[in-house]
Amino acid sequence: MRVALFVTCVNDAVFPATGIAVVKLLERLGVAVDFPAAQTCCGQPQYNTGYRRDTEPLVRRTAAAFEGYDCVVTPSGSCAAMIRDNYPRIGRLQAKEGRGGDLAAAAAGLVPRTYELTEFLVDVLGVTDVGAYFPHTVTYHPSCHGLRVLGLGERPRRLLEAVKGLELRELPGADECCGFGGTFAVKNSDVSAAMGEDKLRNARSTGAEVLCGADNSCLMHLGGMLRRQGSPQRALHLAEILASTEEEPLL
Repeated sequence: MRVALFVTCVNDAVFPATGIAVVKLLERLGVAVDFPAAQTCCGQPQYNTGYRRDTEPLVRRTAAAFEGYDCVVTPSGSCAAMIRDNYPRIGRLQAKEGRGGDLAAAAAGLVPRTYELTEFLVDVLGVTDVGAYFPHTVTYHPSCHGLRVLGLGERPRRLLEAVKGLELRELPGADECCGFGGTFAVKNSDVSAAMGEDKLRNARSTGAEVLCGADNSCLMHLGGMLRRQGSPQRALHLAEILASTEEEPLL
């Protein structure tokens, strides 16, 4: 099985440790992982801001970068959702406008092979116990794209529950948005900050040491607020917890 890591822009630029953790985790599970250097942005910022046609070259580039791989794995629910949910839509609109069908073909070739990390672990590899060790209290925030678009369900929780030493604490209002929403946080900063504070209030109420998520865009928003508040609670990507072992503990 040929597997490619789609690291995403946010992880590549801001959270490289998450990409490294994914590779360590998958290699520990016997998966050889490639990193196609041609990968760039999937086009989500452009598309969500209304620039659909400017997104089209990125659809073509992303599909070409990952051509030939059996699975494309990404530690980002939002970027996985962009490919799985929006690429087909972009292709249909191109065809409807009479501008060809190459985008629909690109989407059709890429969508069935694209997996968010927890989907790949649970559905493709068939594992929930990945041999991780993380002796800390954790509460889990499900991002909107993972929860509502991808339907990740209990997959992330099942993986966390199997981590040795980890105590998982229920997050009140877990299904509520954290307020990031990409450009929403820029255009509606006051609302975004208020929603983030609601989420953090619930996270603090658990007493957990770590606020975990499967999407670093949400964790960038929440983690930044935690740091500015001087909170001892830490925001951490699920992949980094799963990559931690007794031999090489993360914390």
